[in-house]
Amino acid sequence: MVFDATSAAAHVTNEGLLRSLRPDIRMIDLTPAAIGPYCVPVVNLEDHLEAPNINMVTCGGQATIPMVAAVSRVARVHYAEIVASISSRSAGPGTRANIDEFTETTSQAICSVGGASRGKAIIVLNPAEPPLIMRDTVFTLSDDADQAAIEASVEAMAKAVQVYVPGYRLKQRVQFERIDASAPINVRLGLMSGLKTSIFLEVEGAAHYLPAYAGNLDIMTSAALACAERLAENRLAA
Repeated sequence: MVFDATSAAAHVTNEGLLRSLRPDIRMIDLTPAAIGPYCVPVVNLEDHLEAPNINMVTCGGQATIPMVAAVSRVARVHYAEIVASISSRSAGPGTRANIDEFTETTSQAICSVGGASRGKAIIVLNPAEPPLIMRDTVFTLSDDADQAAIEASVEAMAKAVQVYVPGYRLKQRVQFERIDASAPINVRLGLMSGLKTSIFLEVEGAAHYLPAYAGNLDIMTSAALACAERLAENRLAA
């Protein structure tokens, strides 16, 4: 089993080379290359236990897609938008080289994994000193639904992510706003109405090796480790 945390372009080369040497090798891709299926452990890992290459989407995707999925399992989500704000100190050359891939890959995974009909992703490299902990904001526009049920689903999903990312937490209670059809909001590709849900997150790293503010790196490695452990369990049980 091989973890690749290089870059999207490098992963394409690495996957081809390793596959030619070991056709049975399992690849866990921590870049936005997305050769294999998108995987967010708490949402869809069980669907991809036999995949030869699984893609961990992006740090923003690992943090926010569980929340989109939490809303979509209660109500049909027409549109979801996420903003991932990370410390510029935690963004190395690979992250900076993959900004375009980040937005494209995360947007696609918001739909294919999170369950939204349309998705948009934005990343912000925050130069503040001292460095700030990763913050993520999730907005969804869905059919009108029981707000208490959505809030309960979001809280349950947050606890599920905390199993492998202890520093993952909600910053405040889920916010709701009903958008009336007589005064729709302008979202990607048109005017829409429904229930707007706003979710505010913080991801603090475990600080085992990387600093605590680098939650963006911690959530990727922690999600990849959770996937690897489950894949190994599945293989040993076969």
